[in-house]
Amino acid sequence: MTTRTADVERSTKETKIKAEWVLDGSGTHEISTGIPFFDHMLTLFSVHGFFDLKLKAIGDIDVDYHHTVEDVGLVLGEAFAKSLGDRKGIQRYGYAVVPMDDALSTVAIDLSNRPYLMYGIPELFMRQPAAYSNLFKEFFRAFSNKAGMNLHIHAAYGENDHHIIESIFKAFARALDQAASRDARVRQVHSSKGLL
Repeated sequence: MTTRTADVERSTKETKIKAEWVLDGSGTHEISTGIPFFDHMLTLFSVHGFFDLKLKAIGDIDVDYHHTVEDVGLVLGEAFAKSLGDRKGIQRYGYAVVPMDDALSTVAIDLSNRPYLMYGIPELFMRQPAAYSNLFKEFFRAFSNKAGMNLHIHAAYGENDHHIIESIFKAFARALDQAASRDARVRQVHSSKGLL
């Protein structure tokens, strides 16, 4: 059985990012984006998805976090897609519900090669100017576009911003791990069309 890995680099005038990704890992990680809270979320993502991840990002965070967060999403989505290869033999669908104290999030994934993002979070959280809500929406949009993933995120409720985002990242990791898992019953791609 081949090891599913990928190395991806992206360099622009705004960011320089390098990622080494092992899909079937154990959750080991070395992550540095210059944004401590983002590093924390990506660490949770690596651990709860059992993805081995080395990630180094240098961006214009003195201007804004947006470029770094979005471009990391692009790089990780590309790394994930490359590590999947032809997508033969994978379960394709993944689903997880994760509580984090006061917050509860659900993530559903279809690795269909048809990118789409639905991102539902509590309205009060979305309106807070200091919240990461819209910033992480761009991360998930970038990831799903590069990964060829139909991604539905729904944070049903939560009072604490940190807990809401943490429950989302953990659920995303678990659902992604499930969708990418190999299934011995699936010989080709898991589609009645014969093609994803």
